Amino acid sequence: FSVWNSKMTEMWSLLTESPQTFKGGTIWQTIVTINGGMQAIGYGLLVLFFAIGIFRSASGFRDFQRPEHLLRHFIYFVLAKLGITYGMDLLVNIFDVCSGIVATAAGSIGGLTGTSVALPQEIADAIGDVGFLASIPLWLVTLLGSLFITVLAFIMILTVYGRFFKIYMYAALSPVALASFAGEGTSQMGRAFLKSYIGVCLEGAVIVLACIVFSAFAASDTVALGGGSVVTQVWGYLGEVIFNMLVLVGLVKGADRVVREMFGM
Repeated sequence: FSVWNSKMTEMWSLLTESPQTFKGGTIWQTIVTINGGMQAIGYGLLVLFFAIGIFRSASGFRDFQRPEHLLRHFIYFVLAKLGITYGMDLLVNIFDVCSGIVATAAGSIGGLTGTSVALPQEIADAIGDVGFLASIPLWLVTLLGSLFITVLAFIMILTVYGRFFKIYMYAALSPVALASFAGEGTSQMGRAFLKSYIGVCLEGAVIVLACIVFSAFAASDTVALGGGSVVTQVWGYLGEVIFNMLVLVGLVKGADRVVREMFGM
């Protein structure tokens, strides 16, 4: 349980931390450098997408003489130029908005402290009364339960780390995707990029809500020590706790799918 609780605390710190301060900001500085190099490619694609947009939408030379036709393409060009130049600021602002949603959802229950798991005192007292020979099966139950819970905790924290790495990749390659706004026919690439990035940022809100649901499940569990051996009682309790953990880990790993289904992304 201590491994699980420590990973839950680490996950909460990751969900509330910004990409600029993660790991001391070293990774972010590297991403900023990569983004600066990608801007040169983005400006080249800007001209290409702009030319493709003009010639695909023009049915004849007279279309180039219409002011509204040129104005529409000029707006697309300006949007793409702004996206390439200030794309990092745009992505950071989107992340800050989604982080505000995460903080509001978690703040409603006072943080994720309610998701911690502890051995009930009734179970601890029952284990304390077990003799040496009878405690041998308990060691086996404890070993299997600890191994399973540890694996679930690491799967969960790796998923949250993966979300951070996806955010870094979006930030690094944003000039290439946002350059597509220069053409009317290619702008769907940029819109898909922004929708996908917003979905990644909103995964944090889904993860926090999943943790809130998990804490509600854990709080509603009642410890009833009926008949049977202590091993049976402990195994029944661990089975119930592990089932709730499986539900939480499944929701955390499927946060991207939940966001796509909820918001149509």
